[in-house]
Amino acid sequence: MSEYRIKTDEIKSAAQYLKAGDTVYLSGTVFTSRDAAHKKIFGLLKNNEKIPYEINGAVVYYAGPTPTPEGLAIGSCGPTTSSRMDVYAPEMLDMGLSAMVGKGPRSKEVCEAIIRNSAVYFCAIGGAGALASKCITECEVIAFEELGCESVKRLEFCDFPLTVAIDSHGGNLFE
Repeated sequence: MSEYRIKTDEIKSAAQYLKAGDTVYLSGTVFTSRDAAHKKIFGLLKNNEKIPYEINGAVVYYAGPTPTPEGLAIGSCGPTTSSRMDVYAPEMLDMGLSAMVGKGPRSKEVCEAIIRNSAVYFCAIGGAGALASKCITECEVIAFEELGCESVKRLEFCDFPLTVAIDSHGGNLFE
């Protein structure tokens, strides 16, 4: 197992050497999106409307941060169960999504799309959202504010600790 410091805009090239089990300290722009936001994004796509962020090259964090305490960039921000987004993930990966961050195993279809698109699935530590929030320096709601904690947010990560759970070569910590 290896350790890497990677910026979000380097993930596509890093996917060539990342292996399941590697530790990555990720820095750069990441977008939160969970079930309700994915449903709204796909409704926009279906109607050929503009979506909140460019999917090609993006990193999506399956998280719904808690309200932000005074003096902090964000509240507790731990991962949610990724399999709830499995219905959307293959199409997003085919649209150029670079990586997903969450927790738990993924469906066969998502694993195949990760390999097909040279993408990466990272797992964050579940139950440690307050600690994870210390690696987030900025948080801005960019879409679907009415969804509250499930709104789409633009985050800035600084050395956010992750584990490569499924790599672009088929390595899978869950198998």
